Amino acid sequence: MVNISDFKKISDFEWEIPQNVHPDMKVPVRIFATRRLLEKVFDDESIQQAINSATLPGLVGRVLVMPDMHQGYGFPIGGVAATRYPEGVISPGGIGYDINCGVRLLSSNISFEQAEPFLDALANALDYYCPSGVGKGGHIKLSEKELDQVCTEGSRWASKKGYAQAHDLERTEEKGRMEGADPSAVSKRARQRGLDQIGTLGAGNHFLEVDLIEQVFDQSAATVMGLFEGNLAVQIHCGSRGFGHQICSDYVEEFQGAVKRYGIKLPDRELVCAPLTSPEGQRYLKAMRCAANYAFTNRQILTYYARRAFEEVLAGKVSNWELDQVYDIAHNMGKIEVHEINGEKIKVCVHRKGATRAFGPGNPEIPPEYQPIGQPVLVPGSMGTASWVLLGTEESMKRSFGSTCHGAGRMMSRSQAKKKIWGEDLRNQLQSRGIRIRAGSLSGLSEEAPEAYKDVDDVVQTVVGAGIARKVARLVPLIVVKG
Repeated sequence: MVNISDFKKISDFEWEIPQNVHPDMKVPVRIFATRRLLEKVFDDESIQQAINSATLPGLVGRVLVMPDMHQGYGFPIGGVAATRYPEGVISPGGIGYDINCGVRLLSSNISFEQAEPFLDALANALDYYCPSGVGKGGHIKLSEKELDQVCTEGSRWASKKGYAQAHDLERTEEKGRMEGADPSAVSKRARQRGLDQIGTLGAGNHFLEVDLIEQVFDQSAATVMGLFEGNLAVQIHCGSRGFGHQICSDYVEEFQGAVKRYGIKLPDRELVCAPLTSPEGQRYLKAMRCAANYAFTNRQILTYYARRAFEEVLAGKVSNWELDQVYDIAHNMGKIEVHEINGEKIKVCVHRKGATRAFGPGNPEIPPEYQPIGQPVLVPGSMGTASWVLLGTEESMKRSFGSTCHGAGRMMSRSQAKKKIWGEDLRNQLQSRGIRIRAGSLSGLSEEAPEAYKDVDDVVQTVVGAGIARKVARLVPLIVVKG
């Protein structure tokens, strides 16, 4: 067992577990956290999972863990690890079951004062047009051919069908499409699960929110993004639904045999992996990219329907009711990128699990209008609490593989939350604060109660203090739609 005395303090916001803590560690573990946040993570297995992750073949630099860390499958959620390409491995547990779970932010010129009389109607319309809940199907049913097109084209498919506006794709990570996707690498079961779930939120911590831009910290950057104090914004937080979950399940099972075939020894079977160049590793990459493209398309379809709800409720009642895309980013993804490590530029496969890409200013991978300021980073809070818009920095490129936190991070398991928090009481409490809740399940509300999560403001202050992100704006919820 590791305790806090085994950590080397780097700064008030960074701690390191040396490589000699475990004989099989290939690299050290660097944790971004205040001491107070660090002390809270010993209640679960996330620290041990980070140490275990540092034993994977082909790792470079350090395994990194963000302040929203908590226990996951194999890797801790909030974990970032890079394996050398092509010699390293890829691990589905380092990417997550909900492949390309991510967040999309839409801005508006609608003031709170203009919108307030219509918020209840808007909540109802959004709840109708953006279905949520376990296994819930959407308004669009894909044919087998269309599913293949979604897998390979991503948001381009949605654009061709009229579900996207001019710069939606330009303001999406990877422009809404990862190259190298191959539907033949996806199982029949995964395909079946994907046919009717496009344009749906799902359950768990997924949601659609209408937020108030409460405070702007960087006026010039916020202006570039179209974010102004007192106006409404919309967040969409969801991923690849049952389609991506099944793909992860399939390859976790397949990789159990792969580690034996390739002689890979692991301290935890949940860390199963395969060499990047192996047939198994290549198939997983192709299938993962299918799920990523499905998720980009899913959020694009939800964007279309959110705009439809805003038009239906607000057109003719407020001026400029339109929603403009700010950015869309993933926080469960494996990406082939080039990073500078110890002065050497190295091609790597970056695993980001519950961690968001945060590229700094000037990076050609981000839209031209954002290159002077850096990539927008979207950090949703837990239900009923604040969310943040941040920017990637030059320091994040140097020290965290261009990555930062993705949310508040759980402190309480879902089962613990359901035992401790009564869903109806929580709904009444949130509604008394002026937050309109539309939820399919009171037990689902209990699971996502604010008390079950860390304070997102503390998490954000940590990554800002560490220099791997900077503040732009703080948002607070007015409407929450979830399963």
